Amino acid sequence: MSETKPAAQPPTWRIVLAAVFDFLTAFLVLGYIIASIFGGKTADGLQLDGLPALLLFVLIVVYFMVFNRFLGGTLWKRILRAHRS
Repeated sequence: MSETKPAAQPPTWRIVLAAVFDFLTAFLVLGYIIASIFGGKTADGLQLDGLPALLLFVLIVVYFMVFNRFLGGTLWKRILRAHRS
C-alpha cells in the first residue's frame, strides 16, 4: 500500500498577509464605489457615515464569503499562493 502525504500548507505569513491585503483592497475599492454612489467623496478622501458605512462592512464580509466559498480563494490568496488545501 502506498501512503499518501497530506498536501503541504502555505506558510502562515502568506495567509495573514493575504488577509490583510484582501481587507485593505476590499475596503478601498468598495469604499470608493460606495462613496461615489452615495456622495461620500471629499477633497481629503472618503467619508462614509451611517448606512453607507454599514453597507461597506457588509460588502466586505460578502467579499470574503463569496470568494472563499465559491471562487476558490480571494484575490490576494491567489496572488500570494496562500490557498489551504
